[in-house]
Amino acid sequence: MISESLSPNLRGALLLTLAAAGFSGVAVLVKLLGDSIPVVQIVMMRQLIITLLLWPAFRRDGLAILRTERPALHSFRVCGALVAMLLGFGAVVNLPLADATAIGFAKAVFLTLFAVLILRERVGVYRWGAVAVGFAGVIVMLQPGAIGVSFWSLTALGAAALLGLVLAVVRLLALHDGTRTLMAWQALGVGLAVLPFGLWFWVWPSPTQWLLLLSLGGLSFLSQRLNIDAYRSGEASLLASLDYIRLLYAVLLGYLFFDQLPTWQTALGAGLIVLAALVTVYREHRLNRAVLRAATRDGQAG
Repeated sequence: MISESLSPNLRGALLLTLAAAGFSGVAVLVKLLGDSIPVVQIVMMRQLIITLLLWPAFRRDGLAILRTERPALHSFRVCGALVAMLLGFGAVVNLPLADATAIGFAKAVFLTLFAVLILRERVGVYRWGAVAVGFAGVIVMLQPGAIGVSFWSLTALGAAALLGLVLAVVRLLALHDGTRTLMAWQALGVGLAVLPFGLWFWVWPSPTQWLLLLSLGGLSFLSQRLNIDAYRSGEASLLASLDYIRLLYAVLLGYLFFDQLPTWQTALGAGLIVLAALVTVYREHRLNRAVLRAATRDGQAG
C-alpha cells in the first residue's frame, strides 16, 4: 500500500495517518451504538468480527499463527488493550467526540516516556518539542479551567496511559512477531476475556445496529493492521507526535454526525497540533535527505 522505498519513519507516518482516519470512524460508530448497546457488547462484537476476518489466516496457519517466543508479553498487551478499550469506548460514548479524542492524545506523552524506558529509543529536543506543542494544543482545546475534570475525562486519561504502554509493547513485539500474530493474539485474547460479560449484558441489536456493528468490526480490523504496520516501520516516539492528526478527523466527524461545532479554542488547539505534526514530518524528510546525500558522497569517494 505504501512504497517500501520510503524511509522507515516516513512510511510509518503515512500508515499512521491512514490508521488515524480509520480509528476516528470507529469512534463515530461506537458513539452511535453506545446510547443503546452496552460497551462490553460492542467490544465483544468488535473482537468477534476481527477474529472472523482473520479466519483465512487461522485456516492456513492453524495455531501456528499464535506461535511466539514472548507469550507473557503478548498476554500483558492483551490485558492492557482490553482495559484501555473499555475505558476509551466509555469515554467516547459519554463525552463529545472531539473532547474524548483530545484527552486521548495524552497517550503521546506516555508513549514517548515508555519508548525511552522500554524501547531505549533516543528522543531529541525536536521530538520532545513536537510532543509538547501538540499536548499544548490539546490543553487549549479542553479548556480545563472552564470545563473542569469529570469522571469520564479521567477515564479517557486512564485509557490514554494504558494505550501508550500498549503501543510501546506492540513496537517491541513487532521486532519478533508478524502482523498476523499480533492481530491474532489481540483478537482472540480480548475476545475471550470479554465474551462472558458481553453475553451477560446482551441487548439484541436492530438491523441498523447490526450493520453498524459489522462496519465497526471491519474498520477496526483495517485500522489495527495499518497501526501495527506503522509502528513496525517507524519509531514509537516519532509516531506519537504525528498521531495528533486524528483530532482533525474527530472535529470534522463530530460536526457531520453530531452537529458539534468547534469553538475558536478548538481551532487554535487543532492548529498547534497540525503544526507539531508538519514540523516533525518536515524534519524527518530533511534528515532522510541528508543521510542519502552522505551515503552518496561516501559511495563516490569509495
